[in-house]
Amino acid sequence: MIGKLLGNRYEVLEQLGGGGMALVWKGKDTLLNRLVTIKVLRPEYASDEDFVRRFRREAQAVASLSHPNIVSIYDVGQENDSHYLVMEYVEGESLKSLIRREAPLPSTKAIQLGRQIAEALEHAHENSIIHRDVKPHNILITKNGRAKLTDFGIAQASASTITHTDAIVGSVHYISPEQAKGEPAGPKSDIYALGVVLYEMLTGQVPYQADGAIGVALKHIQEQPPSLREINPNIPEDLEKVVLRAMDKLPERRHKSARALGKDLISISDETRTMLPYLPEDEEHTRVLPSPTLIMKEEPRISRASDKPSQRRQMKPAAWGMLALVLVLLAAGMLFVFNSYLNVGEVKVPPVVGMHIDEARHVLEERGLKVSVSTQPHDTVKKDHVISQDMEANRMVKKGRAIVLVVSAGQDLVEVPDVVNFSPEEAKYTLFNQKFKVEVLAEEEVYSEDIDKGKVAEQEPKGKAQAPRGSTIKLHLSKGPKPQVQKVPNLIGLTQEAALSELSRLGLALDETIGQVESSEYLSGQITKQDPAPDSELEEGNKVKITISTGPGPAPKQITVTIRVPNDGKTHEVKIERQDVRGTDYPYISSNQPGDNVIQDIRFYGKGKIRVFLDGQLEKDIPVE
Repeated sequence: MIGKLLGNRYEVLEQLGGGGMALVWKGKDTLLNRLVTIKVLRPEYASDEDFVRRFRREAQAVASLSHPNIVSIYDVGQENDSHYLVMEYVEGESLKSLIRREAPLPSTKAIQLGRQIAEALEHAHENSIIHRDVKPHNILITKNGRAKLTDFGIAQASASTITHTDAIVGSVHYISPEQAKGEPAGPKSDIYALGVVLYEMLTGQVPYQADGAIGVALKHIQEQPPSLREINPNIPEDLEKVVLRAMDKLPERRHKSARALGKDLISISDETRTMLPYLPEDEEHTRVLPSPTLIMKEEPRISRASDKPSQRRQMKPAAWGMLALVLVLLAAGMLFVFNSYLNVGEVKVPPVVGMHIDEARHVLEERGLKVSVSTQPHDTVKKDHVISQDMEANRMVKKGRAIVLVVSAGQDLVEVPDVVNFSPEEAKYTLFNQKFKVEVLAEEEVYSEDIDKGKVAEQEPKGKAQAPRGSTIKLHLSKGPKPQVQKVPNLIGLTQEAALSELSRLGLALDETIGQVESSEYLSGQITKQDPAPDSELEEGNKVKITISTGPGPAPKQITVTIRVPNDGKTHEVKIERQDVRGTDYPYISSNQPGDNVIQDIRFYGKGKIRVFLDGQLEKDIPVE
């Protein structure tokens, strides 16, 4: 398999591992020059057409997910009998490896990782995707400590109409009771599995162990998990309650959503404990607390060894009085403490959503409320401003209650791929894979000395810059090198052939559309008009439009030209030049004797000039028309 090129694009480099369904390879995308992870279905599944059809459909559904805590799927393909997925390559290790090396993990670290996984599951559930195999092996930890959920290999689109007759179950140590019973998995099955993962992170061991898979599955159905705090006393009591609630046997008694589980994890800190106690169902009924005064009316029962008068001791009246006084004072003290507890003042929770965290904290603390803060990226809420509060505004709560605020960490910025010198199709593919939108500015192409025409010359924002995930990247295509600028020659009076020759010499072109017009000024076939005008500047490669005369042209006219030859004893050359619409010629060239008087009638057509030269020197310049 190593060295094989899948889809004429993905080169297999080395094996990373394998699971029950697929083998996992490290690969290289030769088109985009980046590392990828390639998951190839095992042959026993690849030969099952119904399974492959579901596998491809569900992989395409998962590919629609875009979340920083979910490994992205780039491509789904087939090479002969091999069906494969191409995914984001994550440099790091699995959570299972981290647990084996460092467990039990500190509570803060377990909470941080648990929150990230809960956020990933919530995003999947919101898109009707259930993972069904949440376990440490399927959670990757990047080098900077970010958790990324992967291997939705047995996930299914929960809104799908597919009926699974050959259900695939997740790893037995993390399976929910309902899955162990053969019932359909739902979002709360993923919550249960995350509870088991939290349990393992905090204790270093899975909650249920037995000789075989069936034994473990039965324990998930029948037995309560061992106490986390008995295994690791450093675990906060509230954190244990959160984990045990997530692992409740009954789905309806677990957290209502992965987001709710994440909020419970957020609310746990060393300074504040705002969690309500988790109680089994039979302990959650309403109970009436006895009055302290009634409690105090019960007298202590004194056991008697015998009824013999000789062994009964009588208390003196003074002692009885002292005991009564002590009991009264004790009852009064207890009543005061009890009433103080019951009579804590209530306050109305103020609305702080949208406020800066400093302002929100001040407003809440002014009301006698405590503040617990968690942060998360947000596309529209400014950094350090409140996205939500767990207790809705205007609700009455006891003073001292902690209000959990979710505060914006700013936009979820990711690095923009550099797509300069890519074709538009390659650029779109690369940017779409990173969950960016693309706009090709066809009307705003730019010149480039280095980038071939039609490829991406500029992008906004630039490659390697940080931009919000899902934002639009604008692309400017290259028009090739900037052409030289030429001055447009004067084509008036030239023929079409002469004009084409002159323009070609300058790197300009003649427009194919040629106008025609009757003209008494220019002969048939001569250019009467041009656009752009002579001496205008025009980039090489651009075209010049011309209009050609169809005749009849100008009528001939005549002028008499005279010149006296110097009488200096020498012969002199006299030359007459005629310039008119027909061009330039010399109707008279002759050597003349000293003192001659040369008289010549010269015919011309249209506008022009007659010039007379004596021995090569201009003597006369006569405009004619």
